[in-house]
Amino acid sequence: MPNKSLPLLLMFMFLAMLGMGLIIPVMPVFLKEFGAGGQAAGYLVSAFGLTQFIFSPIAGELSDKYGRKPMIVVGLCLFALSNLLAAIAGDLSLLFASRLVGGMGSAALVPAIMAYVADITTDVQRGKGMSLLGASMSSGFIIGPGLGGLLAEFGLRAPFYASACIGFLAMLSSLFILKESLSKELQLKRQQSKEKRISVFRQLVLSFKSRYFILLLLVFALTFGLTHFEAIFPLFVVQSYGFTTREIAVLITVCSLIGTFNQIVMTGWLTRKLGEKAIINYTLLLSAVSLVLMLFSGNFIYVMFITMLFFTFNNIMRPTINTLLSKDAGEEQGFVAGMNNAYMSLGTIFGPALAGILFDIHINLPYLFGAFVLLISFGVSMKWIVTKRKTAVA
Repeated sequence: MPNKSLPLLLMFMFLAMLGMGLIIPVMPVFLKEFGAGGQAAGYLVSAFGLTQFIFSPIAGELSDKYGRKPMIVVGLCLFALSNLLAAIAGDLSLLFASRLVGGMGSAALVPAIMAYVADITTDVQRGKGMSLLGASMSSGFIIGPGLGGLLAEFGLRAPFYASACIGFLAMLSSLFILKESLSKELQLKRQQSKEKRISVFRQLVLSFKSRYFILLLLVFALTFGLTHFEAIFPLFVVQSYGFTTREIAVLITVCSLIGTFNQIVMTGWLTRKLGEKAIINYTLLLSAVSLVLMLFSGNFIYVMFITMLFFTFNNIMRPTINTLLSKDAGEEQGFVAGMNNAYMSLGTIFGPALAGILFDIHINLPYLFGAFVLLISFGVSMKWIVTKRKTAVA
């Protein structure tokens, strides 16, 4: 890519997603330390998504008016603060507070980065730019649990201290190195606009009627399935198969690296061969199948193979959806990026919370229900493609 800002943006997106998953492998120990139950595991992950959902559209609009860089700096600062709060947490309430702050940071950071990439790329380059951004997003989100488990060998709170330090360094680098992608003239024009900001709920209603609503719905389904998987994965493999914390960390780290490699190597080739819409359909279906296959064996190699497949399908699907969204957005890049993050947040809210509840009912229910949601999304996507083709012909 021609713009020198892109590597920094990829690193920032990686760090944001890393923070979301960092707590997952140490969750059982934290819950035991605070005397909390299984549902708290899901609610802690959902807390992140709650504030992310509330603030994402606001942050998207602010990035359109005042520039991408200020929101990126604020997002990284909040991200670092959230990890510091988790590191010093002495009770469950402060741990929840750290996740709420982290969600606010993600709300400021993610839409601004996505809009920044759209600003600095042409229509031809945008697919590759979104693919690289998707790779950093997916790898950070998935590597987080693995890295958290490995750092926990040096102490339960070590992952959070390390993440806070990295976050502050990233914030400083964005402050002094990153250049603004929006011109001063365009920022001033948008600031002087008389249009009033509408609420996040009103924006959601507007998104229902938009030409890209189905794509946003698929963003929700993708995030729901992934967070549904990750939120209870450590508890599932410990109680079902007796895996240790180190085995969980190795498993997720290796699978995430393979999944990211597969995405970088295969996404472009698959897009040329099959097209973006076909890729979305196939990965939705295969992701659902892999969730069900997770229940059939406790062999470590088997679980690693199925997990690798699930991560690969998700890694390929996310940038493909983001590319289609960016193409449909036109001049609404900030709004669409904010809505994209809002729908991700809804998936992060409902996926883990419901997974925790279902896990307490029966250990296999979270994966079965997650597969069901992905299958429904596959059906919706298929119908949407047929409708688009009929409209194009007409």
